[in-house]
Amino acid sequence: MSQTIPVNPAVLRWARKTAGLSIEEVVLELKRKSITTDTVINWEIGNGSPNYPQLETLSYKIYKRPLAIFFFPEPPVEETPKQAFRTLPEQEIQRMSSRIRYLLRQAKSMQLNLVELFEGVNPAEHQIVRDLKFAPSVSISKIITDIRKYLNVELTTQIQWKNAEDAFKAWRNALEKCGVFVFKEVFKDNSYSGFCLYDEQFPLIYVNNSKPNTRQIFTLFHELCHLLSGTGGVDKPIEGYIDFLHGNDKRIEVLCNDFAGAFLVPDDDFDRQIALLSINDATIENLANRYCVSREVILRKFYDKNLVNQQFYKQKVEEWRKKKGKTGNGGDYYLNKRVYLGERYIELVFSRLYQNRISIKQLADYLGVKAKNVPGMEALLFQKGVTV
Repeated sequence: MSQTIPVNPAVLRWARKTAGLSIEEVVLELKRKSITTDTVINWEIGNGSPNYPQLETLSYKIYKRPLAIFFFPEPPVEETPKQAFRTLPEQEIQRMSSRIRYLLRQAKSMQLNLVELFEGVNPAEHQIVRDLKFAPSVSISKIITDIRKYLNVELTTQIQWKNAEDAFKAWRNALEKCGVFVFKEVFKDNSYSGFCLYDEQFPLIYVNNSKPNTRQIFTLFHELCHLLSGTGGVDKPIEGYIDFLHGNDKRIEVLCNDFAGAFLVPDDDFDRQIALLSINDATIENLANRYCVSREVILRKFYDKNLVNQQFYKQKVEEWRKKKGKTGNGGDYYLNKRVYLGERYIELVFSRLYQNRISIKQLADYLGVKAKNVPGMEALLFQKGVTV
């Protein structure tokens, strides 16, 4: 029988609670008949402790924490979900899944990686979150004009993109050139389309890769608006979610939704396009393809302009959501890594290696891969023909 390890019971309790797990859920995850709820309770009050294999399972598979943290004298101080997402209602914080809590911790780790990797200075020449500040009284049209100019993406360019996948890549590239780091992950929670973490030097956006590309594009600009408002935030595609918000939190969330829709589908162009058209499925589909957005965004434009009633709007949204299939997350390991991390981030990390600023092991840590996988990641750069 493996020898028990003298871990800090207070850290065990902290790790479970911050992961959003009950003791019963931990017992189920451990998958050992000999481990009961009483076993875990005793570990957390110091009447016993897990053995090394059990601690590894708790650390890496269940709590998603570095193993060394369980030997700390005190639980580390972390930003809570409420502090990170101050516009999120308390009931949503309480319901937040362990997967989303883990991704929040992962995102904070990525920010710390960026600080360390670039010695506290964002490598982008232009930084949109630093350079653009908007007073509450500024109109959305003014905000949109300034941001389009800053990103250097005109509508004429946007409508030439072939599809939503190309459009997402182009928007992501434009944001990353302006100092916003964009990462993708499989959220395993369809109630979240994405979230962002505000930071003056290293703002970042996490996008749910299980969502359609059109929704991912909307998420980019919903979260950009949060960042420009100086807040972290989430994009929840649930009808009526905003009704649970109050005061300034509600104002920010409404602004972020309105901004994303108006930015991606400019009113003046939209009005010209619909002037002689009847509103039907084909019209909605064609307009969605023109702007590389979802049909829901187009339908919302019609609704906001009082061109369709609430019953029609809700009926179509429900119809489309029922038809949506699930997106898988299989495929090539290295290509998936490129999608999740982004080409620009991978290039920047390898540039540090080639400048002898970091080691192979550090590079592997920054990319979240094992050292043996570094050559495969490097091959992605040569496939793309990148000079770093």
